[in-house]
Amino acid sequence: MKKTYLLGISLLTSCLSVAQDRAERDRTVGHAANQGAEVHVDDGLAAVRTFSPGTAELWTEAPALRFEVVTPGDAGRNWTLRLRNVLPDAEVRATLPDGTAVSLATSRPIPTELRVTADLPASARIVFSLAPPDASSLEPWRFAALADVQNALDRVEDIYRVMNEDAAIRFVVFNGDLTERGSDEDLLLFQQKLATLRVPMYATLGNHELGTRDDAFQSFYGRCNFSFSYRGVRFTLLDSASATIDPLVYSWLDGWLQQGRHQLHVVTMHIPPLDPVGERNGSFGSRAEANKLIARLAENRVDLTIYGHVHSYYAFSNGGIPAFISGGGGAIPERLDGIGRHFLAVDVDPRTQKATTSFRPVD
Repeated sequence: MKKTYLLGISLLTSCLSVAQDRAERDRTVGHAANQGAEVHVDDGLAAVRTFSPGTAELWTEAPALRFEVVTPGDAGRNWTLRLRNVLPDAEVRATLPDGTAVSLATSRPIPTELRVTADLPASARIVFSLAPPDASSLEPWRFAALADVQNALDRVEDIYRVMNEDAAIRFVVFNGDLTERGSDEDLLLFQQKLATLRVPMYATLGNHELGTRDDAFQSFYGRCNFSFSYRGVRFTLLDSASATIDPLVYSWLDGWLQQGRHQLHVVTMHIPPLDPVGERNGSFGSRAEANKLIARLAENRVDLTIYGHVHSYYAFSNGGIPAFISGGGGAIPERLDGIGRHFLAVDVDPRTQKATTSFRPVD
């Protein structure tokens, strides 16, 4: 009896630590070392897919970012950098610590991939910056939001075709459940299919990414919790895949909320804190935590919240903040709701700090 009790406590502790483990791993995203070479991405805003002296492959999670490459102490060599999931007009620059520019050669196999080659000196710290020309513009612009592709992965390209027809969309925010099982094979397939989308997609994970092993998402896509600013708008993506937010993430969130306090601020996650309908109980496991999170977002003047998980479309308000559930990526829909596959297009005006959201049907 005693052994059974202890086993139960062990399993309970393990369940409660799942989100914590992912949060701790977020700290390591964007950093790698191999044979004397190092790479460090500011704020962890890229997954280091491969890295060795002379080669690096990064999957980016933001329109603009900065990273450093430390070269080993042997002779300088030609480096090839593969920067994936980038804006079609993003430009890359590199400088040495003394400000000297490093000559780079670039090419684009597809619109969202930038290949960079350069002769880098030995024992050097080279700073790379990636950004589009309009990164500081405050003119109105548009992004898209999508979630819950899951078992429709084999036909997700038709959503991308509709998105591609709208030239105003700068990038897509994905709010979890990329695949049905979260396996390495499915996550890789999702990444491969993104080659048909003309703009990058910045994603957090959903509960279906926990199905095989919950570290797979981070190895392919990067951090589960991250925040960035682009064209006067702050975006914060949070990991609510376990129907909770880890305490460590709340400490990061406080800083991100301060950074976005005087900007238009969009916060997204997979499972919503509160279910506006309640039929599926698609919400946080703790109503007290849900209220705590929403109060924190409201106090810090968040302008828009977008969720997934419920395979339908709902427009509502949480804590006075406009809120949308958009789970129309193709997973099994809510029965008889008539919604169908869809995504959201969001027009933002940084100067007035206004966001206007429109429903875009796909089927």
